[in-house]
Amino acid sequence: MLVLIVKNKTNPQALDAASSLALYLATSGVDYAIVDSYELNEPAGLLEERGHAGENIDLAVVLGGDGTILRTARMLAGLDTPILGINFGHLGFLANPSDGGVIPLVARAFAGELKAERRANLSIEVILGDELSPEDIALRDAFKGEQFGVNTQGLAGRTEFFALNEIAITRGPMGRTFNFSFDISGTPIAELDGDGIIVSSSTGSTAYSLAAGGPLVAPSYQGLVVQPLAPHSLLARAFVTDPSDVVCVDLKSERSSRAATLFADGDILMFNQLVDRVLVRKGETPTTLLYEDSEHFYRYAAKTFF
Repeated sequence: MLVLIVKNKTNPQALDAASSLALYLATSGVDYAIVDSYELNEPAGLLEERGHAGENIDLAVVLGGDGTILRTARMLAGLDTPILGINFGHLGFLANPSDGGVIPLVARAFAGELKAERRANLSIEVILGDELSPEDIALRDAFKGEQFGVNTQGLAGRTEFFALNEIAITRGPMGRTFNFSFDISGTPIAELDGDGIIVSSSTGSTAYSLAAGGPLVAPSYQGLVVQPLAPHSLLARAFVTDPSDVVCVDLKSERSSRAATLFADGDILMFNQLVDRVLVRKGETPTTLLYEDSEHFYRYAAKTFF
């Protein structure tokens, strides 16, 4: 058995908890690896940690906040590895409280006593408007099997990405609204001018989508939430899709493409060509999160939002 410990090195309590957990695992004869959360912010860190562990991680214990859990989920995308988040951050909507200690929670995870929630995530494909150069094609093919990272360094020929919360297509640094349209599984829905659009999972319904006026969605729901951002319209509303649906966002024009910026789970996606369309569907392998409280979502929603 191999346990991956992801710790927030800026939090003294998380560092202490990581040390205690490592000692517990060592004395129990359980193999473990430790990674600092900041290493998951860069593609090189993602590649190194995923390559080191391969597909042998039996449990990931995340000692941090929601952002650390999102990056851990990205690193483990496509693998059926459960993630036990323990909150040492701020809101901690995706994590368990740390009040009862880390070791009892991990012991309960080993015993199979925690509730496993298999959360839908997003598979994102970005269609670029210009023709790829031979160099970009070679880079794209080299990265074809690695779909989990975020293209924070840009210019790598990457066009497929993972997100647990959402993909946000928003107005960029120039602050200009732009024109876009979206369809759901080939059926045109609307053409709008505004700040952009969010496509989220049920997990992401409590994040950016909620702040934009979207609905709270129970985590077991497997479809998508499509939420326009500040549309110049009195009629635009959120859509909640079928789990099999594919959402296509069309940026319509070169001006719109230049005005828009893409973010996956809050991390920017950069390209050396203009973005034409973005396709979003449910990912093939769900993300499994472990909780001690079977009513975790509703309790946190009631406490945080009402």
